[in-house]
Amino acid sequence: MKAIALAALLVLLAGCASGPRIDTRHRAVAQDSRVQFIVLHYTSTDFAHSLELLSQGEVSSHYLIDREPGPIYQLVDEQRRAWHAGESEWQGRTWLNSSSIGIELVNAGYAEGADGRRLWYPYSEAQIDALIVLLKDIMQRHGLKPGAIVGHSDIAPQRKVDPGPLFPWQRLAEAGLLPWPADSAVAAHRAAFAAALPPVAWFQERLAAQGYAVPRHGMLDEQTRNVIAAFQMKYRPARYDGEPDAETAALLAALQTAR
Repeated sequence: MKAIALAALLVLLAGCASGPRIDTRHRAVAQDSRVQFIVLHYTSTDFAHSLELLSQGEVSSHYLIDREPGPIYQLVDEQRRAWHAGESEWQGRTWLNSSSIGIELVNAGYAEGADGRRLWYPYSEAQIDALIVLLKDIMQRHGLKPGAIVGHSDIAPQRKVDPGPLFPWQRLAEAGLLPWPADSAVAAHRAAFAAALPPVAWFQERLAAQGYAVPRHGMLDEQTRNVIAAFQMKYRPARYDGEPDAETAALLAALQTAR
């Protein structure tokens, strides 16, 4: 009797361990990927320290790309949440860890120059080539449209500046990965805006339409300047002073058409 009871208990435990019986023959049409955005970062340090921080520390990313040619390191499965975005917002979505894939690029970021200016470190050609291949693969698998790729400075402009002004966003646009304002459209709009610059509220509305979390009160406060600077760093990296000038207005207007 004891042997029979033991056998019955083992069968019961085995059934519990295997979990519930799931039928996967029927799939809902109304669904998409949990991944809505891809967020690009720089690590602010070298490869060895980057790998240690991202694999053993309190922050993480799905992928890490070194400066030199070699493998792309996957540190977190795409179906799991990595801790890379922090407090963030884009297109009305907040805390983007849950809806994004994070990619860290090994890059020292910047050093403080003697004149108080930041001296930014460039990215390597091989690094950007590898990134573009990875981005195309991720976007294809998750059904993402051009424009889903953003920088940490886009989603957290009040506290982050990466991937910085030397990140080649236009190369990603040339690869079909994000919309880019046409030079002819920018020139035409710039001439008009040079004659009459729109009010601050116009800039705030257009930046919000791009996806930025920006105040909507019509005043040029520090928060608004930070968002303008983040936009300029991406589309006009030669000058990102946060000033709402004619060229910035032209870029915003041309981008609306490009999208």
